[in-house]
Amino acid sequence: MSAMKSCCDPQKTGAAAVEIDADEVALVCKALGHPARVQLLKYLSAYGACYFGSLADVLPLAASTISQHVSILKQAGLILGSSDEQRVCYCVNPERLAQLKQLIGGL
Repeated sequence: MSAMKSCCDPQKTGAAAVEIDADEVALVCKALGHPARVQLLKYLSAYGACYFGSLADVLPLAASTISQHVSILKQAGLILGSSDEQRVCYCVNPERLAQLKQLIGGL
């Protein structure tokens, strides 16, 4: 019988021991656990600048539902929002997005 190599052999996959913060991974994964939030993040990421329009125009959902999704993305730090007297600016938090990529890459 020949010795079988595991498909999960770290030498085969190039996996390194990477320290990850499980709580942070869970937080951002939970925030991205709904397709609407993924679509909002993707839209804002592609937009590239501060988006001043209504995010309710981006998805066919009620404004209150969009607001709930935005709140979850903001709590996870994935998007930023600031307002002046008449409008709100939404944009992706590039530092947090980079951190997300690093966290997921560490799995």
